[in-house]
Amino acid sequence: MEDTDESLITHLEVLRSMLIRCFVALGIGLVPLFFVAPYVINGLIKVLIGENDVSFNYFSPMEVFILQIKVAVVLDFLCCFPYIVKQVWQFILPALYDNERRFVKSMVFISSSLFLIGVLFCIFFILPLIISFGISFATPDIKAMFGISNVISLSLWLGVVFGLMFQFPVVTFSLIRSEMVSYQAIKSKRSYVFVAILIIAGILTPPDIVSQLMLTIPTYLLFELGLLMARRK
Repeated sequence: MEDTDESLITHLEVLRSMLIRCFVALGIGLVPLFFVAPYVINGLIKVLIGENDVSFNYFSPMEVFILQIKVAVVLDFLCCFPYIVKQVWQFILPALYDNERRFVKSMVFISSSLFLIGVLFCIFFILPLIISFGISFATPDIKAMFGISNVISLSLWLGVVFGLMFQFPVVTFSLIRSEMVSYQAIKSKRSYVFVAILIIAGILTPPDIVSQLMLTIPTYLLFELGLLMARRK
């Protein structure tokens, strides 16, 4: 019993050290990225508006300052993500067999790549379409004037959401490869998966059908990709 307790305490200490290193890394990166945030905001605005004639405004003295902090936090997480994944990987590595290590390592790489692709897809394709859709309702008497905080906060939120939803092929592939769920079982539940994705997209996106479909369609296609990859293995 004492050996079991000591082993548990040892694992908890290792976990504690790993978490401390991750939070220290996040803390170190936050300050310099706060000064990088204004350039990121300006670049993001240029991508979003494109050739459209629209102005972005702020409505309180501290609004832009708080917005820079939000952007810095997201940038900090993105920059530290590889280090955090490495720390988590080193923590779980001793408990895995060789074949499991290779599988998890490949899944971590694919998952990170898909998250980045999802964020970039959202920023360079989805968000400009949403902005253009909103601007299309402008008339000579109704001018488009957006709040900078609302637009950037929406961009950050949707970027993270798309990155997470782009994990569907990894989840599908992992469930089938680990034999937790059979290929035929998931294949027969395609319609339920589509409805589930549609509901999740409706919850995570703004209350408009355009954003919901823009998240639902690529996510479902990625689910089908994960299903196809699992079938070929």
